[in-house]
Order: sequence, then C-alpha cells, then structure tokens
Amino acid sequence: MENKIILAINPGSTSTKLAVFFGHKNIFHRNIQHSVEDLAPYKKITDQYEFRKKVIIDLLENNNAGININQISVVVGRGGLIKPVPSGVIEVNDALIYDLKNSPLGEHASNLGGLIADDIAKHLPHAKAYIADPVVVDELEDIARISGHPLFERKSILHALNQKAIARLYARSINYPYEDLNLIVTHLGGGITVGAHCKGRIIDVNNGLDGEGPFSPERSGSLPMGDLVRLCFSGNFAKEEILKMITGHGGMVAYLGTNSIPEVEIMIGEGNRQAKLVYDAMAYQVAKAIGEMAAVLNGEVDAILITGGVAFNKVFVEKIRKKVGNFGPVFVYPGEDEMHALAMNGLMILNGEAKILEYK
Repeated sequence: MENKIILAINPGSTSTKLAVFFGHKNIFHRNIQHSVEDLAPYKKITDQYEFRKKVIIDLLENNNAGININQISVVVGRGGLIKPVPSGVIEVNDALIYDLKNSPLGEHASNLGGLIADDIAKHLPHAKAYIADPVVVDELEDIARISGHPLFERKSILHALNQKAIARLYARSINYPYEDLNLIVTHLGGGITVGAHCKGRIIDVNNGLDGEGPFSPERSGSLPMGDLVRLCFSGNFAKEEILKMITGHGGMVAYLGTNSIPEVEIMIGEGNRQAKLVYDAMAYQVAKAIGEMAAVLNGEVDAILITGGVAFNKVFVEKIRKKVGNFGPVFVYPGEDEMHALAMNGLMILNGEAKILEYK
C-alpha cells in the first residue's frame, strides 16, 4: 500500500483542498474554508504559506482514516503562475520554487500548491513533490500567438488541469486516445476558458485570467480597447482599480452585484430584465467563443465538452448547447474534480506512465 499513496494539495483564494489517494481510490479529503479574518494578517498570498501548511499537517496527523503520512510517496500541488510550460508533470526544484514565490505573472493562491508540496515532501522519508498541468500550460500554435500588434503577444492561461482531465475522461469513455481527437473544452467557473484541443494539444485558448474571451461571473473578458484606454487615462481610476475591473470585480458581478448563477436565476424569476439580459449575454459570448474554436479546428470537431462549477446550471448550459450543437455533439461534466486530476497525475508517476518534466 505504501508505494501508491498520493497527497494532492489545491489552494484556492479562500480555501485549501487536500486529498489522499491510494491508487485510484480517494481515502481522505477535506475542503478547508479560510475566513476573511484568517487571511487578514497576510499582506501577500505567499505570506499565507506557513499558515496553510500547518492546517494541512494538522489534518493529516490527526486523520481518522488510518493514514500513516510517512507512507506518502508523491505530493502533487496545484501549479501556479510560472513561466509557460508544456502539459505534464513537473518536479519541484529550486527554479520552480523561486518563480512560485516571485511569480512573473502575478500572485495567485495556486502558487502555494507547489511550495507546500515541496516542504511536506522534504519532511517525509520517501516522498517527492510535483505540480501538474498548471494554468500556464502553453501548447499554442505560433499563429495563435499573434495579437495584432508586435508589442503584445497572446498568452495561454487557462484551466489546464481540469480541461486536460475532462478531455482524457471523454476519450476513455469512447475508447479513443485523447491524441486522436479534436475537442473543444469549455470550463465555466469564476473565470471561463474555451480551448481547442487538436490531437492532444491545446492549440488555441482565450486568456481566462487577464481580459480575453467571454465575460464570466467575476471577469470582464474582452473589452472595447479604445474605451478601456481612454478610461485608463481619465484620471478617475488607479491602475489597481482598473485591473480589478478586469479580474475579480468584472463580468456578472459588475453588472448585477453577485457572482452566483443561482442568485441571478432567482432575480430573473422575479422579473429582473437586466439580470436576464446579462445572463443571456454570458451564454451568448461562451457560445461565440466555442464557434471560434470550431473554426480553429477547421470545423472538424469530435465533441464539445462543458465543465466547471457553472455547468451545474442546466438552463445556462442549454442556452449554449442550442447555439453550438451543430458544431459537434455536446457533453456536460459539471464541476471540476481537480483533486482527482492531481492524484491521477501522481499515479502516472508511480506507474511510470508520465514523463517528469524539469522546470528551468
């Protein structure tokens, strides 16, 4: 048993998820919620490192599942905002630790995953630390990098872990290699990313973090650039305020004051016309992005896969399905089982099925 025990760690903005797997079986999991008061003392996200690590260690040492933490072989953390990397499993090294602490793309809670995984692994007798399919997985075709001006290059920032996991899950369900399929995978969460998966590679995708693609519950997506530039130089807003408009305080929450799809559906049921218009517009923009990726794949689409937390909302998903159903069959995978995806990457390491990448 001790050779197959995997610890998965997934820090979010206000939560830390951990799970212990024995092979394919989840034998222990917790979703730890952190209150505003818990996180208030920490100026930067990386300052939360010791606090979050201690919470994880305390839970593991006092678990009720009979787990001996010294038998953990692999610790897999959620990848963060590092330099662009290929899809796969990356062993934590000094270069990765430096970039997780001093991210070239900015702060994100997922940066803590690799840092905590490394520290825990160092204190276990047989464990090594890894990250898997971080948000900066970059498999873009060169043509997809061109933005329209040489000072700006399109970047690949997406829900790579969940997109890859769902694509492989669908491929297994039809007994086809992922590498033989053309898929459009749409992750609907606080941010929204729509990726064109061509024969196992995500050759184009919207930057779901930094203002591109459909607007989402919390992000503005693509905005009219001239108006945005004029706003930046109006003198009415600081740089940080405008960045918050794009990520965190944009999208549905800017229009309606909530990032909750169920709350918006209640508002619609009460006759709120603005809520209905914004709700329909978000579905419209997602469908339009799927259409763009169908063009990227030359119309050769084996399936359209819809996943993420918003995919639980059947009315919203059906609005998308009606617009894109002619591009290919639509399959829905609600939620985001990222803990399982992290653990399965760890299992592939233990089974010798994954090539371990070196971060430089």
